[in-house]
Amino acid sequence: MSKTRESVVIIGSGPAAWTAAVYASRAKLDPVVYEGEISRDMVPGGQLMFTTDIENFPGFPEALGGTELMERMKTQAVRFGTRVVSENIDAVEFGTHPFVLHTSGGARITADAVIVATGARANWLGLHNEERLARSGGGVSSCAVCDGALPAFREQRLVVVGGGDSAMEEALYLTKFASEVVIVHRRDSFRASKVMADRVLQHPKVKVEWNAAVVDVLGDDFITGVRLRDTRDGSEREIACGGMFVAIGHTPNTSFLGGQLALHDNGYIATPESWRTVTSVPGVFAAGDVMDSYYRQAISAAGSGCMAALEAERWLAHHAAPADAAAAGAHA
Repeated sequence: MSKTRESVVIIGSGPAAWTAAVYASRAKLDPVVYEGEISRDMVPGGQLMFTTDIENFPGFPEALGGTELMERMKTQAVRFGTRVVSENIDAVEFGTHPFVLHTSGGARITADAVIVATGARANWLGLHNEERLARSGGGVSSCAVCDGALPAFREQRLVVVGGGDSAMEEALYLTKFASEVVIVHRRDSFRASKVMADRVLQHPKVKVEWNAAVVDVLGDDFITGVRLRDTRDGSEREIACGGMFVAIGHTPNTSFLGGQLALHDNGYIATPESWRTVTSVPGVFAAGDVMDSYYRQAISAAGSGCMAALEAERWLAHHAAPADAAAAGAHA
C-alpha cells in the first residue's frame, strides 16, 4: 500500500523504472513504483512486453523474451522492498514541495522526489494485422537495432516504412542482415537529411517504393508480405517480404505532466545538463526513453534509471523533508 507521503515515487515500469527502483530500494529510500494500467497502446513493462527475443542485453547469452526480462527486473526490485501500485499517475503538481501526484484510482499522494520513467510509444500505421503481428512476434517491429539481427530476419527482403532520418538509419542497419531492404514512402522524396538520404539511395541493397503507403500486412503467424496503395492513383499491389519495420517516429509519454517540466521540441523531457537526469524542476528526475530520443535501448534506459536513483538519493540527502528534519532535531 502507498503511504500518504512518499520519499521517492517512480512513475513507469520499463528497464529505467525497475533499475531506479532496485537502486533506490537498496539505498533504503522505500520507493514506490506506479507501474501503470493496461491500455490499448501500453502495458506495464513498456515496449519490451511486445518483444519476443532480446539478444543484446548484457548477461543473457541466450535470447531472452521481453516479458521475462521485465518480470525479472520487477522481481529484483520487489525483493529489495520496492512497493508496486498498478495504477497510472494521471496528473502532477510540481509547483510546490512536496510534490503532489494524482493517481488513476483517485488518490492524492505527495512525494519528496519523483523519477519519471514513463518511456515512449512507437507510432504505428494503425493496421489490425500490423498490431497483431507486432504483439505476437510475427515479424513486425518498430526497432531495427533491437530485432534486425534475429535469425528470422536474416537473408530476407525487409520493408522499412518511413522517410525521415530514423527510417534511413533503420534501413542502413538492416542491410547488414537482409538480402534486400525496401523503403516504402508516401511521397516522391525523403524528409531525411540529404546526407542520410544519399547514403541510403546509393546502397546496393536498398530499393525505394515511392508514392506508396502500406494498407495491409499479410500473413497469419508471421508476415509474408505487405499490400501497397499508390498515393497518386489509388491502385494497389502486393510485395513479398520477411519482415516490416515501422520507422515513423515515437511519442514520449509526457501528456500527464501538463507542461510542468521543460520539454524538447520533439516532446521528450529536457535534462539541462549532459549525462544527468535532473529536469527543470529540482527533485524531479527523468530516465529512459521519456528523455532519450536517440539511443532508445533497454540497456541505455536501465543505465539512466541507475543514474536517476543515485541523483535522487543525493538530492534528498541535501534537501531533507521538513518532517525528517524535525525528527532529527528532536533526537539531537
